[in-house]
This record gives sequence, C-alpha cells and structure tokens, in this order.
Amino acid sequence: MAVVKATDADISLLARLMRAEAESEGKQGMLMVGNVGINRIRANCSDFVGLRTIRDMIYQEHAFEAVQKGYFYQRARESEKRLARRAVQGERLWPAKFSLWYFRPEGECPPTWYDQPLVGRYKQHCFYEPTAEECENVYNIF
Repeated sequence: MAVVKATDADISLLARLMRAEAESEGKQGMLMVGNVGINRIRANCSDFVGLRTIRDMIYQEHAFEAVQKGYFYQRARESEKRLARRAVQGERLWPAKFSLWYFRPEGECPPTWYDQPLVGRYKQHCFYEPTAEECENVYNIF
C-alpha cells in the first residue's frame, strides 16, 4: 500500500529527481533521495507544511538543487521507476529513514542543517532528521 498517492506520471517525476540528485551513489543513494521526498510529503511540518503531492514536493521553491540548476532533465529509466515505487510504498533506509534534508558538502557533514541534527552519511550525502516534537508525522508507522 502506498504511503502517498502517486500516478505513473508522479513515479516518473520522482524517478527523475532520484536520478538527478544521486545517480552517482547507486540504487541505495537514489532510494534515500526518494525517502526524503516522501518524508517531506508525509511530514506536513517545518518547511514542508501543505505539500500534498510528489509534484508539489519536487517543484517546491529552493527544494532540490537538480531542479534549480537545470540538471533535472534526464528521462526516468525503468530501474529508477522501480526505486521510486519502493519509496512510495514506504520502504525507507537509514540514514534517510526519517530525514527531511540531505546535502552534499565539500568536506565533513555539519552537525546540523536547517536546525536539524545530523543522523548519518551515505557516500557523499549527509542526512538530517527532525525531532519527534518538531515533526511527529515523519515518525508515524504506516
């Protein structure tokens, strides 16, 4: 059962984002980008209040560097679509499991990002998750 509603077009859009943001980090890295995106829709807190769809989440102003900087143009391949479906179905991997933010720093991961604590790093991306008090919905079991 999906944890957010998604049409085939939504799956393709999410797959494109995952590819653009983390293709160099393999399937796990791309799935973690999908995790963060789905978490943002489900969270309805912090900077993500009112996001209801995958399209809303992807095109939120200043949300993803790939969208802002123009490298969100490659089509979704079937392998990325399968990963996107897994994210929509609620599969989550640590350190993205409850994260709302990730980014790729030049060096070490800062201890906080947008006032959220570092939870871990996967390859080149650092992941940050809110506290349960700040954003309870992201921790709800589906």
